[in-house]
Amino acid sequence: MTPSPEAIDASEARRSGSLGRGQVIALLLAALPLLLLLQPYQWLSALGFRLQRAWPLGGGGGVPGGSLLLVFAGTVLLTLLANGPLKGGRGGGLTGVQALQLERVQMGPARSAALASLDLRRQLTRLPLLLLTHGASLTVGLESPSASLGASLLLALRDRVAPLRRLPLPVLLATGAGAGLGIAFNSVLLGVTYAVEELCQRRSAALINGTLLTTGLGVVIGAATGLWESTAEAAPAHHAGVSLLVGGGGHLIAPALLLTLGAGWLGGVFTACTTWMASRWSHWLARPDSPERSASPRLLLWGLGAALVISLAAVASDGWSLNDGQLLILRMAYGEDRPGLEVLPWRLLASVLSIAIGAPGGVMHDAMSLGALLAGPLIGDLPPLERQLLVWTGATALFSGACRTPLFCALFVAQIAGNVALVPLLLLVAALAAPIGRWVRSETWNEVQLERWLDAHGSGGAERMKAG
Repeated sequence: MTPSPEAIDASEARRSGSLGRGQVIALLLAALPLLLLLQPYQWLSALGFRLQRAWPLGGGGGVPGGSLLLVFAGTVLLTLLANGPLKGGRGGGLTGVQALQLERVQMGPARSAALASLDLRRQLTRLPLLLLTHGASLTVGLESPSASLGASLLLALRDRVAPLRRLPLPVLLATGAGAGLGIAFNSVLLGVTYAVEELCQRRSAALINGTLLTTGLGVVIGAATGLWESTAEAAPAHHAGVSLLVGGGGHLIAPALLLTLGAGWLGGVFTACTTWMASRWSHWLARPDSPERSASPRLLLWGLGAALVISLAAVASDGWSLNDGQLLILRMAYGEDRPGLEVLPWRLLASVLSIAIGAPGGVMHDAMSLGALLAGPLIGDLPPLERQLLVWTGATALFSGACRTPLFCALFVAQIAGNVALVPLLLLVAALAAPIGRWVRSETWNEVQLERWLDAHGSGGAERMKAG
């Protein structure tokens, strides 16, 4: 009996680890609906930037009363919903994807709970929270919600499209998450590296980081010492990019190294602070011992407190503690009236509190903005290109120290900078900062959330590092 084309397709895919013809077609067809589903997220993000620009942002003038009221009221309402009727939509929504990468979550109640967390309808409960998040200009970005939406869409299509059912579930979910993030940020490379490093890192973290350390240092030394120049004709395009990066910048080595070490350390501190604040928030909201007493007044009280703190931070920082940090990063790199280091504690406080109360989003831009601020004291009156180099170094180092995904972190910052010539140095910076951050706090924020989820679903959080 001659095998059907579908059977041949599946057999070839299993043997080579590649995609079969049906899977290629299905994934291509999924791109358009995913792009359309992501548009409301993009509109809400754009709304947040427009609202943040109403604040002084270091330009002088008083705080607009309407903007302050919006931050306060939006934070209160988000707190009540994210810790009450819309609790299923709080946070970035990626824990289910991470859990299903583990072998012990491939069956039983934990698998059912993880799949339920990725139901496409649950993304609809996240939309009101996203509206409040960006309407109140809270600090989190679109990374995690975009990725979880991509995973949820492919999971929903899996029940209706036979070729997708032949993909292993962990691969399907990581693919969808990477596609969601990549489309949201208009970058194929970001989507691929995010899927590999963040979601499948247990198989690849040491390999990627080790390769980046050795290769990155070799490339930078070769360019800095002139060894590349002696054979420039061997790879003129590559040589041109590296020369642009290190040419005339030898005096920046010491401040860049100091910034890498300091920002990598602060990345670990950022993760520790986020973990502590989330833990305390859960403790504060614990239900009263007496069953006849309602928890609603307690939630309202803490919601008002959180809104007050975030509003005060916005006033004290002239609005720089708001939104996901992209405006701050660009001002540090290119602007003349740059925010000072005094903004850093306010932005750190607003970031960890926004995450703790359940604002749906990721920590990536938070980390980058803190690293950009940390570069401020080293910038001084440096020429524009040198100033930008230090800002991107600080942003990359703190980002990698917090998230431990050096390849993804370096490429993300290089994309924001719009300069591919930065990639060799930023890869080395990210590879150095990642272990420094881990020495301060062994777990990333995503790993902390996964451990708590596993504990809550009886899957043994202590064994979370075993890969599927």
